[in-house]
Amino acid sequence: MRIHIATDHAGLEFKNTLAVHLQQQGHEVIDHGAYEYNPDDDYPTFIISAAEAVAKERGEGGETLGVVFGGSGNGEQIAANKVKGIRAALVWNESTAKLARQHNDANVISIGARQHSEDEVLQLIDIFIAEPFSDEERHIRRIGQIADYEA
Repeated sequence: MRIHIATDHAGLEFKNTLAVHLQQQGHEVIDHGAYEYNPDDDYPTFIISAAEAVAKERGEGGETLGVVFGGSGNGEQIAANKVKGIRAALVWNESTAKLARQHNDANVISIGARQHSEDEVLQLIDIFIAEPFSDEERHIRRIGQIADYEA
């Protein structure tokens, strides 16, 4: 699977660990930045780039997901959700990681890099990637309602 990742300065050190972790699992990782530490950088640039790539590839039928993170993950989730076709979920525990995929068919997750240990974050990302969408009619209907509004 292709996985697009992005962060600002808050997750810079973790981003490199995540890339190696995902590659070791056989995923293709596309890094959208940040690439160097700058405490004044602006996360929307990096996050929107990753979200646009996920939306484009999924629109072409590709199997791709996104993982974005920052200090809290909140701003990153908001930025990703501004991209048409993206359903970004803020994940903070195992349940939210599973439900983001099962119920919402989220294609991007956002995590607060300063809110969890490295091991916790890797576990949440692994759960999200492995969890399939339920394909239940009620969830399909709700996702369709959101897509209709978005259009």
